[in-house]
Amino acid sequence: MTKKYSVKTLCQKLPGFRAAATLAATLMMVAAVPASADTLERIKESGQINLGYFVNARPFTYSASGGKPEGYGVDLCTQIAGRVKKELGLGQLKENWVPVTGADYLSKVKDGGVDLLCTPINETVKRRKDVSFSISVFPGGIRAVMRKDAALSLREALGETPSQRPLWRGSPAAKVLSQKSFGVVAGTSSEAWLGEEIQNFQIHSKIVPVADYEEGVKKLLDRKIDVFFGDRAVVLGAMDAKANQELVVLDRLLTHEPYELTLARNDDDFRLLVDSTLSDIYANPAFGDEFFKWFGEYDLKTRLFFEWKVMLP
Repeated sequence: MTKKYSVKTLCQKLPGFRAAATLAATLMMVAAVPASADTLERIKESGQINLGYFVNARPFTYSASGGKPEGYGVDLCTQIAGRVKKELGLGQLKENWVPVTGADYLSKVKDGGVDLLCTPINETVKRRKDVSFSISVFPGGIRAVMRKDAALSLREALGETPSQRPLWRGSPAAKVLSQKSFGVVAGTSSEAWLGEEIQNFQIHSKIVPVADYEEGVKKLLDRKIDVFFGDRAVVLGAMDAKANQELVVLDRLLTHEPYELTLARNDDDFRLLVDSTLSDIYANPAFGDEFFKWFGEYDLKTRLFFEWKVMLP
């Protein structure tokens, strides 16, 4: 007669089986825990750092003559790369500038193809599920852009000093915004925000997704959209002489969205190095000149924004 044993009994009676079962259980536990992204170790072994950037996001990042990346984000990442080189004790550190798009930038950071995304973007709960972020590098937000010959009522509805009526609803604001075409870069938080506003306040308008800011500006000039929503700094970077003459960026901030650099999750050592470097940059009196170089006036409000980001030693 064949004896039947429970799994527990088998583990007790057969040492080899018990060891194998323990190993299998351990491997299952390890597989369930996300592996840390050892960015600094990978950089040290390869002698290279991969820096991602959008080629059409002036003044944050863009491809200059000869394809060389330039911009505010490029300057920040160059200084971070210098700190990495010093901290790792490397004689040489090759900077690989990797162009990314709206469709692949998060996956490249998540998969390790990009160590640091140098085009600042805003941190969201959805994005935090896949990647991590540095301390803030820019006080961003959405503004409305329109043609200078747009109806005064439209400018007042979205401008700095609107009437006492709510911005998105009520008469005559609803009528002003109704049946308009609103452009926004596809896949961005701006697109999500615009969709929510239109739905919440039941505005009968059309959202026109565009690939980037340059396309948004062009559609506005060609009268294919009535308003383009985006960050003022990037809009100005996408405008040429003709656009500067015919378009206006309104002063009213419709959202407040600090922007950050993007890096892999579960990598506290690399994030600490990035954040401490940025903190030192902000604390340096020369940072005001750096900011002015790309964005113009470094006013009190902006200075206070960065002072709040500086970490204590």
